[in-house]
Amino acid sequence: MHRRHLLALVTAALATPGPGAHAQDDFSKVAVQVEKLSDTVYMLTGAGGNVGLSVGPDSVFMIDDQFAPMAPKLKAAILRLSPKPVQFLLNTHFHFDHTGGNEVLGGDGAIIVAHDNVRRRLSTEQFMSFIGAKQAPTAKAGLPVVTVAGEITFHVNGEEVHAFHVPRAHTDGDLVVHFRKSDVVHMGDTYFNGMYPFIDVSSNGSPEGVLAAYDRVLALIGDRTKIIPGHGPLSTKAELQATRQMLATVTQRIRDARRAGQTDEQIRAAKPAAEFDAKYGGGFIKAEQFVAMMLGLMPR
Repeated sequence: MHRRHLLALVTAALATPGPGAHAQDDFSKVAVQVEKLSDTVYMLTGAGGNVGLSVGPDSVFMIDDQFAPMAPKLKAAILRLSPKPVQFLLNTHFHFDHTGGNEVLGGDGAIIVAHDNVRRRLSTEQFMSFIGAKQAPTAKAGLPVVTVAGEITFHVNGEEVHAFHVPRAHTDGDLVVHFRKSDVVHMGDTYFNGMYPFIDVSSNGSPEGVLAAYDRVLALIGDRTKIIPGHGPLSTKAELQATRQMLATVTQRIRDARRAGQTDEQIRAAKPAAEFDAKYGGGFIKAEQFVAMMLGLMPR
């Protein structure tokens, strides 16, 4: 599927009151694309957040599951790779373009794993104030049954799969997943490749937390590491470093302007992210929205 069409689907979906508002036809022409990253690890794209998959002699280990209508297509794609069931489903965070298939996969017997705050948020209605989107509570079958406060390691398909919490980043429940043997990292929505990040103030996200998440991952990986972002194409260490530099630069400029007593109107007029707009402003968060989001996230 063309990337621009995919991003348009994601943007339209996030702008609606909730996943139940989508017509099935929105997803009818979406094909799941499978990209092999190692002997056992794959990235799946379709509509919603990027999916990570470990397939091997033990079972299937899955990371995120896109929008609810994508569940049958994801299951069919997985079946083409392995006859084994999804044993573990890890949610990188609670947003419905990453957890929409939970109820189906959980109902099939997958053990759903997430940060403590993800179960809490999936259990009650949530509201993302920046985009005006409500998320309805998830049915019991779609709730995590194993929750993690800090970190957890899975030993599956010859891999050590290490998942660790990065506090107050995209949300307050983000897990980053490192396939140590395959040298692959799934960063969830802490990282949007080639796009301005979406930092959800309603669920305690922060620029400082995102930068700390970037730094922790950068300290783990090498130049050949493959990075699965929450959205966007497969990425590299160099691209993550460039995104980190962009976010750090804009954050510091806004912080300095606030300290100098500038109003939000003056800061917006100064366009503190202008030189980055061509590279990062074509995604879900547009140029003016990014600065507005950052102003809302940072203390006065």
